[in-house]
Amino acid sequence: MRPTFAVLTLLGVSFLSSCNYKGEETVKDKDFATSSTVQTAIGAAGSTFAGPIMARWIGAYQQAHPNTQVNYRPIGSGAGIDELKQGTLELAASDAPLTDAQIKEIFPVVQVPVAAGPVCAVYNLPNLKASLRLSGSTLAGIFQGNIISWQDPAIARENPGVALPHLAIIVVHRAEGSGTTSIFTSFLAKISPSWSQAVGQGLSVKWPVGIAAKGSSGALDFVAANVGTITYAELNYAKEHQLPVASIQNRAGTFVAPSPSSASAAIDAFAADLEKDVRAPVVDPPASAKEAYPITGLTFFLVPKDGSDAAGRQAMQSFMQYAVNDGQNLAEGLDYARLPKAIQDRSAKLLGEMTANGQPLKSI
Repeated sequence: MRPTFAVLTLLGVSFLSSCNYKGEETVKDKDFATSSTVQTAIGAAGSTFAGPIMARWIGAYQQAHPNTQVNYRPIGSGAGIDELKQGTLELAASDAPLTDAQIKEIFPVVQVPVAAGPVCAVYNLPNLKASLRLSGSTLAGIFQGNIISWQDPAIARENPGVALPHLAIIVVHRAEGSGTTSIFTSFLAKISPSWSQAVGQGLSVKWPVGIAAKGSSGALDFVAANVGTITYAELNYAKEHQLPVASIQNRAGTFVAPSPSSASAAIDAFAADLEKDVRAPVVDPPASAKEAYPITGLTFFLVPKDGSDAAGRQAMQSFMQYAVNDGQNLAEGLDYARLPKAIQDRSAKLLGEMTANGQPLKSI
């Protein structure tokens, strides 16, 4: 049985405001104070990718709606989905939406696109003066363990004139089920037949090589402390750790740096696919999208389609509606891509599918 919002309120669930967000740190119960004005609390967890913007959304929404609290734990998409299935929270965020087959195994779920952005190849080569450039095939070779030196001919060809260090490559990957992993491995699987056959894609994969680290912050902490390392992470986290990111070659042959605008170009390239299904992947856009960054993904809110607490579900719907509309004004300042208007409209329509006791919620 999924917990009701009333139970969550009694437990004193609170929110992460933008002023106290600290990446993926565990938040202790004593760090939160329950306000006497709170009438509804929303328990949410999942994507680390969405962690920074969720913190900002929650802070802004709380100011306008002091009767509602939202507590978001960036524990990884896989863990968030697991908790949603177990009924221990009402709202999950995931960078890998559930398939129709997966939904049939649990209960009807509404999946709403809320955020978008690039996943970066982040490295520690302190004496490298120029930004590293990598093709998809070279990136796959590195993470598959076939390219083990920073002076490998494949890397040298893509970085002419750059004094590459005489160092072994140390791969770092996520230890837990991660939507960031899903986006990254989806790109590698699409670009590299060898990767597709040997490793595949998903929230978790059997990594051929590398050191496992917990969370994006854990992976980047390790990279920051060890020369010669490389990992994958969100642009916001890479900047927070003051680590460089590689420009990745797209189908047009252009080496493109990750940014909100280059991620938006990738999303725009898949407009027709997204019109049919908002879960369509947006990695490796076609050659016509010359300015598109090829490792781009969407984050989704996942919420049970029906529930028993009409007031609580109304509050949750209101928060999500804020995120997909006015909340998008905060996106680029945090290195996310703003959702295209067509996806915002589709998200609003999907939110209208939420019900309480089988009845539609009041219009928002």
